[in-house]
Amino acid sequence: MSDEKKSTYTGYTEARKKANEKYLKESVEDIRIRVPKGDKAKVQEHAATMGESTNAFVVRAITETMNRDNQTSPASKPDKE
Repeated sequence: MSDEKKSTYTGYTEARKKANEKYLKESVEDIRIRVPKGDKAKVQEHAATMGESTNAFVVRAITETMNRDNQTSPASKPDKE
């Protein structure tokens, strides 16, 4: 199998490919995360069970956690040492 990354634009016109690339460049950023072996499949399965993509699930989890953290006053958070 080739080490080349397969294009996700198979069958798209060159104009569509350029439009997609422009949208991604202007609208989104990438964050890479690492999870312990075996957890990737668990996350993917949970996301599918919830009817969403893995990306949508991770973004939702981050957003919900940040919202919850922001509702907690800094004085009530434990010190990190």
